[in-house]
Amino acid sequence: MSPGSGQRFRDNDMHSSGDAGVSLSPLLAAKTFADLPGWAGDDHLPAFEAFRRSAFHILTKPYRSGALGVAFGAFADAYAQAREAPPQDGAQARAFFERHFAPMLVRSETGTGLVTGFYEPQVEASPVRTARFTVPLLSRPADLVDVDDANRPAGMDAYLAFARRTRDGLAEYFDRGAIERGALAGKGLEIAWLADKVDAFFIHVQGAARLVMTDGRLCRVTYAAKSGQRFTGPGKVLSEAGEIPLAAVTMQSIRAWFKAHPERVDEILWQNRSYIFFREAEVAQASLGPIAAAKVPLTPGRSMAVDRLLHTFGTPFHIDAPTLTAFDGKPFRRLMIAQDTGSAITGPARGDLFAGSGDAAGEIAGVVRNAAEFYALVPRTLAGGA
Repeated sequence: MSPGSGQRFRDNDMHSSGDAGVSLSPLLAAKTFADLPGWAGDDHLPAFEAFRRSAFHILTKPYRSGALGVAFGAFADAYAQAREAPPQDGAQARAFFERHFAPMLVRSETGTGLVTGFYEPQVEASPVRTARFTVPLLSRPADLVDVDDANRPAGMDAYLAFARRTRDGLAEYFDRGAIERGALAGKGLEIAWLADKVDAFFIHVQGAARLVMTDGRLCRVTYAAKSGQRFTGPGKVLSEAGEIPLAAVTMQSIRAWFKAHPERVDEILWQNRSYIFFREAEVAQASLGPIAAAKVPLTPGRSMAVDRLLHTFGTPFHIDAPTLTAFDGKPFRRLMIAQDTGSAITGPARGDLFAGSGDAAGEIAGVVRNAAEFYALVPRTLAGGA
């Protein structure tokens, strides 16, 4: 989790494109590939491989077009070629993107674009509760109900997308504090047990994890639902309380504070009322991350979460973040593919970069909070053949 990035979630609300009458937003300004810092020095093959996974997924279900006007239907030719004639090296991959797309600078409404980072934690877990493993990851409860305008009771907070079914109708669901004090105990919801409450919390923040089970299995949990309340990050709580300077808030500094103050963990974490429920998922390919909102496995260093209301999943983005060196010691100038979203990833020039799985990826993701320029690669049929 990057400071201020908020709680991630896997969004299953995928719809057909609805492309009719959509035009490109004035927030998109035409550029050339020569304008893109670091474009020629990037290896475009890993980004192409991520793009190709989306090319196969959309045969099952299309992506919804974002409000900036990058219509899903305009990707048809690029997707078809990606499936049928994939490039064999970085030079061919670069030529593929240059042939099918035109770069456009994404103007930020706040003046500066921002990238943060996320990752898939890997922790040891037990299939049963023991003296050491006492912190559960829970599956979705039977009384948790999806809420929208059609079934929302009068007076219920319009933010809530989930509620609890009771004899008297729908009510706000139990929050983090109530659940961790035992509100759902005895319902058989435990998927696995962890040794550390802070580890469990950061799995909630990331929305997925690899679990190294004590019986030798490697398994994965990923987002299934949430209690619905608003997310309140511990970094914000600790900075406002004067415990950690805002400029020093990272995942690492938050963990260090919790380690030094174990008696205050519940006090801080329970101020984040939102609680995440999980489902089990397979680890089909160890080098890839979990299947995310775009319904394809995330590619470390090449998949990115975006505001799904504005952007169209599958869109390539060249990111220029010269102050970001955490990935490989060099200024971050890479082609990324939009394949996920997050509750705090809002705005046209806002992205969350997937760093991978495990502790090393967490060390990268935890410090990423950098200014960046976003260049969307728009299908040439939309960009006027630019």
